[in-house]
Amino acid sequence: MLCNATVEASVPSWRLGSGVGWVTAEYALLPRSTHQRTRRETRGLGGRTQEIRRIIGRSLRSAVDLDRLGEYTIVLDCDVLQADGGTRTAAITGAYVALALALKRLEREDKVPPNVLSAQVAAISLGLVDGQLLLDLCYDEDSAATADFNIVMNGDGHLIEVQGTAEGEPFTRQSLNIVLDLAGKGISQLLVLQQQVMEAAVRADL
Repeated sequence: MLCNATVEASVPSWRLGSGVGWVTAEYALLPRSTHQRTRRETRGLGGRTQEIRRIIGRSLRSAVDLDRLGEYTIVLDCDVLQADGGTRTAAITGAYVALALALKRLEREDKVPPNVLSAQVAAISLGLVDGQLLLDLCYDEDSAATADFNIVMNGDGHLIEVQGTAEGEPFTRQSLNIVLDLAGKGISQLLVLQQQVMEAAVRADL
């Protein structure tokens, strides 16, 4: 994933004069990110793309105090360089880093107050393949999964979004609890990696 954050000194028309900011996201598969070339969506966005844009935006707005942000819009662009399963969760995890760095720069320039960013956010995919629960599926595993899940959590382990679909036999409530426990373990590792990347970026004054 290539994730970028753009800060615009404006807000959507329905937020003008409110003093409240906005965070939104865009997502796209680059044509050669897939095994066979994917056509660019020049004639309108497909349903999958729109759904993924919404989940990225929802997930990351949960991490931002929009009142403290003021009338800025932060646009998060998430472009898939290599599609290998779990791109929406990778987009959320990467876009959080871009968002955090953008807000840190705004704070350093005295354009926003401290603590606009209220939580750390990461996401991961899981799937049930041949009766085994797998974390962070690749494309082949994702294609073979009889149930797949996308889980978004914050740094406190609280759930932001839970997506789960049974492609074959329905899964039990007990199975869902196991999914959430494993997702929490994976996301805790992603949170550490995010911190390491952000610390390195700050040292490089990005």
